[in-house]
Amino acid sequence: MARWRQLAALLAANGASWTGSRISGIAVPWFVLTTTGSAVRTGVVVAAQMGPYVISQALSGPFIDRVGPRRVVMIADLVVATGVALIPLLHGLDVLTFPLLLVLLAFIGAADGPSNSAKGIFMPEVAANSRVPLERVTGLVGTVERTATVVGPAIAGVVVAAWGAATSLWITAGLELLGGLLVAVFLPRKERRRAEKGSYRRELREGAAFLKRDRLLMSMYGMITVTNLIDTAMFSVLIPVWAQETGHGPTAIGLLASSLSGAAIVSSLLASAYGDRIPRRPAYVLGFVLGGVPRFIILATAVPLGWIVAVHAFTGLAIGFLNPIIAAILFERVPEHLLGRVRTLGGSLAWAGIPFGGVIAGAAITAIGLSPAFLVFGLVHLLAVLVPSFRPEWSEMDRQAAAVDDAA
Repeated sequence: MARWRQLAALLAANGASWTGSRISGIAVPWFVLTTTGSAVRTGVVVAAQMGPYVISQALSGPFIDRVGPRRVVMIADLVVATGVALIPLLHGLDVLTFPLLLVLLAFIGAADGPSNSAKGIFMPEVAANSRVPLERVTGLVGTVERTATVVGPAIAGVVVAAWGAATSLWITAGLELLGGLLVAVFLPRKERRRAEKGSYRRELREGAAFLKRDRLLMSMYGMITVTNLIDTAMFSVLIPVWAQETGHGPTAIGLLASSLSGAAIVSSLLASAYGDRIPRRPAYVLGFVLGGVPRFIILATAVPLGWIVAVHAFTGLAIGFLNPIIAAILFERVPEHLLGRVRTLGGSLAWAGIPFGGVIAGAAITAIGLSPAFLVFGLVHLLAVLVPSFRPEWSEMDRQAAAVDDAA
């Protein structure tokens, strides 16, 4: 049992935090949309949280490398839980203004960025301690993430519909505290690396220089920047507006997210079992294309909800392999002493478009209407995946995989 303790704790900590994030990801936009009636303001709250998230994630790499991921998670998750709990508390006291909500979301985002990055740093060490192949661990972590994306929206849909969006945020706060506690008690305690005076900027430059030299990672992160922006536009504004206009309500939002991620759990489990035997490049490209484009097309048409749910489940089967592939490539290519810096910088690059996704979606709906906006975002998603996939460095995905298999 001791062999599996760290792996189980890592999966549980990520599951708790991700579930909480998925709940608040539905509750907060719905709260703003129903109280203000503004799609633009709904997008602004996403930007208020994700802007600080991206910036803090980009700057936190040397700090994580210096003090260790465990301490970072403990502090950051406490800040996130406190900030989330203040939203329903202040709302209940009738003192929560829109500017104050933006400030709270900014603090939550600023703490959540380093926390999520730090949790990912544990994977190679936990894999070694548990004597489990790294690609299998990344696959299991991806499965937990997909499971959280099923459970979180389902909880949010039920709770928001029954008791309101503010109530569901108490659940998020408790889950964030649980995730930090699991990390504090069970995951490895890394030695604090002695900080060199005035070297923080230099360490950031070292991480950035490594990332800039690695053309495959840069190309992958650049593509993910665009697809993440589009996914944020989809779930933070486009789908809530669709749910409101069609009368399906918040329960339908949770149903779509849960059906997509429920199917993704199956493919994530397959990735954890067989991911090291599957050619990465075709799985990666097809996963992004089939996991995105059909959702935009079906939501642009007036079809029954059952068909929309079915298409979301189909796309979920396509995306389960993506995060395990991304994580395995990153851990294989980046030296351990640079992992914190490169991972946070790469993650912040991948998330750089997210603060703008909701705002752009709100503006697009206002300018051209909901159905055309779905189709435009779907086309951009397709181009964002296909254009870089023909670059020569993308062949290194499978060469790297082959090299790892030979070494094993």
